[in-house]
Amino acid sequence: MPIQRDLRGYGRVRPDIIWPNGARVAVSLVVNFEEGAELAVEQGDAETERYGEVASTLPPSVRDLAQEQVFDYGMRAGLWRFLDAFADANIRSTFMMCGRAVERVPDLARAAIDAGHEPAVHGWRWLSHALYGAPETERRDIERTREVIARVTGVTPVGFMSRGSQSAWTRDLLIELGFDYDSNALDDDLPYWSPSPRGSMLILPYGFDTNDMKFFHPNGFVQPEDFSGYVSAALTTLLEEAERGRSSMLSIGFHLRICGRPARFRAVKAILAELARLDGRVWVATRADIAKYFRDVAEERPH
Repeated sequence: MPIQRDLRGYGRVRPDIIWPNGARVAVSLVVNFEEGAELAVEQGDAETERYGEVASTLPPSVRDLAQEQVFDYGMRAGLWRFLDAFADANIRSTFMMCGRAVERVPDLARAAIDAGHEPAVHGWRWLSHALYGAPETERRDIERTREVIARVTGVTPVGFMSRGSQSAWTRDLLIELGFDYDSNALDDDLPYWSPSPRGSMLILPYGFDTNDMKFFHPNGFVQPEDFSGYVSAALTTLLEEAERGRSSMLSIGFHLRICGRPARFRAVKAILAELARLDGRVWVATRADIAKYFRDVAEERPH
């Protein structure tokens, strides 16, 4: 069943959610673990992924070693910066994992989850699920991604988010497969329920604005302070609203190859310092923990 567009959402009467530590603002840190799952001639694809540090200038059929190395850096160096910084800050995040990436570097995937972070399904390849032409093919790839993550890390993922848009039937497949939440949504500041003839799926909205991918946008971030300052502004607004009794959730997205670079990592450090300063006023949690708490305390409200 196609997802029905909902322009109203909760409206003015929003759920009154007090998160476990008494805060009204929940914060989810998301690290995308997708390097090695991108389009690459090296993997037998017709072309190499063009979205990167610089635009590829090679014809589609020619292997682009430079673009591959932009991605490789994330696994080789960026991952360890994130894991060390999160450990120092005593922060748990959600790692959105592509199955092909986990298959290629199982030891690195295991290291992230052994450090206490949550694994979630990010598709088999780093591709939009809107490209699937049949639900059977998409279901197979979701299942095999979940299986390889569970086998490698010892933890079965309960959450899902693909690159970009999902297909018309992705959400129904997630319901059938027993996922706890779907994060292919950009349309609210709180989790909500999405109804379907097959049941209801809990949606944990994501964000493309509080996201380091905007360093790769021509109209996006340039200096690390651009990103950390933007996140700080978002937190300030949500905390001001919390003073008036409004509850919310903020997602902050990272990529190993983007903010894993030394200069841009200063933004990560600044964001972690800001969250530490706001301890007690925000609840920093994995998406699985946010989903579980919301499911336990919020009344399901199909639209």
